[in-house]
Amino acid sequence: MSINRAKEVLKIEYKAIKTLIQRLDKKFETAVDMLAACPGRVVLTGMGKSGFIAQKISATLASMGSPSLWMHPAEAIHGDLGRVTTDDIVIALSNSGQTEEIVRLLPTIKKIGAQLISFCGVAASDLARNSDVFLDIGVKEEACPLGLAPTASTTAMLAMGDALAMAVAEKKGFKESDYALFHPGGSLGRRLLLTVKEIMRIGEVNAVMDKNTLVRDVLLKITKARAGCAVIVNDKGRVEGIFTDGDLRRHLETDVKLTTRPVGEAMTADPIVVSEDKLAYEALKLMRDKKIDEVPVVDEQGLFAGLLDVQDLLKAGLV
Repeated sequence: MSINRAKEVLKIEYKAIKTLIQRLDKKFETAVDMLAACPGRVVLTGMGKSGFIAQKISATLASMGSPSLWMHPAEAIHGDLGRVTTDDIVIALSNSGQTEEIVRLLPTIKKIGAQLISFCGVAASDLARNSDVFLDIGVKEEACPLGLAPTASTTAMLAMGDALAMAVAEKKGFKESDYALFHPGGSLGRRLLLTVKEIMRIGEVNAVMDKNTLVRDVLLKITKARAGCAVIVNDKGRVEGIFTDGDLRRHLETDVKLTTRPVGEAMTADPIVVSEDKLAYEALKLMRDKKIDEVPVVDEQGLFAGLLDVQDLLKAGLV
């Protein structure tokens, strides 16, 4: 029985969203143009369940590069309307278009000079008639079995808000790097902002030596530094090779006197290197493609600067 009810709810809400597609017209394009050109902020307001949807739409707009805030309509008529300026655009949500707290805001919004976009289900309502742009989110029925609780109507509001926010972001040329700027704490922010230089290993935690160093001394240096490999550099500081556990295993199979030989005879010459300014996620992709766990890092002059280990990328949350 409960599954049948759930299916019915989803069908009703699906129809509500499907209907929105058929209603999209020049008014929607006008709303997008208005928001993309807005010199101020986008102020969302709504009462009750519509208010919660308004908060989500405001957050989505802000994260996609359109400065936005949410304003409680009841608080607005007691002073919070001072947050609205002539440069702003107000988006008001009300299924009936007659919500008392919303209707009471309309004269003042007009006096302030802010533009008004409404998400409303009744074209003849006070809210719709006083809007610069009215977007119809009306539904034939709510998913509530009593036909009372806002369900399909708030789903339609949310979907319309997402459609509007994404269209505005596209209109403004919002890029992935812009998104990362507003999400520095998220995985995408780390992926697009974190550079190799910020997480590479430097100083004594690296085993760095020249190609004439004996392999046994290289192994001692690797152990002391608790590193996974040794980087071989010349007297000018340029990377000549890398000596890894894999190199050790391969040469030991055919050379029992390996530890007494210069590391230059066993190293991997001219290894893959990355620039310290390279994005960490790009370095990760390179390491995965080449199936390597460590890569030397060079500065802008091409000199050895540090070492990037896959464990560093793991700690940074990129793996």
